[in-house]
Amino acid sequence: MEETVDHEVLRPAPGRESPGAVPSYQKTGSSALLDRVFGRDDITVLRHEVLQHLDPGLLADRLDGFVLAVNEVITNVVLHAGGSGRLVLSRTPTAVWCTVTDSGPGIPEEHRRPPEAPGAFEDGGRGIWLAYQLCDEVTMATGPIGTTIGLRIDLPGRRPASDLLNGASAGG
Repeated sequence: MEETVDHEVLRPAPGRESPGAVPSYQKTGSSALLDRVFGRDDITVLRHEVLQHLDPGLLADRLDGFVLAVNEVITNVVLHAGGSGRLVLSRTPTAVWCTVTDSGPGIPEEHRRPPEAPGAFEDGGRGIWLAYQLCDEVTMATGPIGTTIGLRIDLPGRRPASDLLNGASAGG
């Protein structure tokens, strides 16, 4: 039996797309709400697209903070990781995830731990710190061929599966 590959959900690594490539979105039925490559000129548009793909009532008063965290991560890709990346926004029954991947040189070791609050007059260093403050989980996979940052925000009133497996009570 011959396997078929659905080329609509595959895309080349960031920065390797053909010029003028149109963003591709996952097929209906997929958990991905948005799957898009971006560059320097796309930051504002991408921030609005993320906002459009999330129901305002879904995250309640945490929606703006999540979108800010996403914005900070995509801005870091443009400024520090070669100028282009890929964003995938998805939803599970209990959370919203955003993964941002780049093909930059990787994050230096001293920046891989959850950061301390930046000083009031420090230049930069707030993006990842903000993501840690605004999201329920921040993940990082990094190396010499690129980095993927994952941002998770739990849906109000929905308990993550890990809490259910660990027997956590609703009160904490």
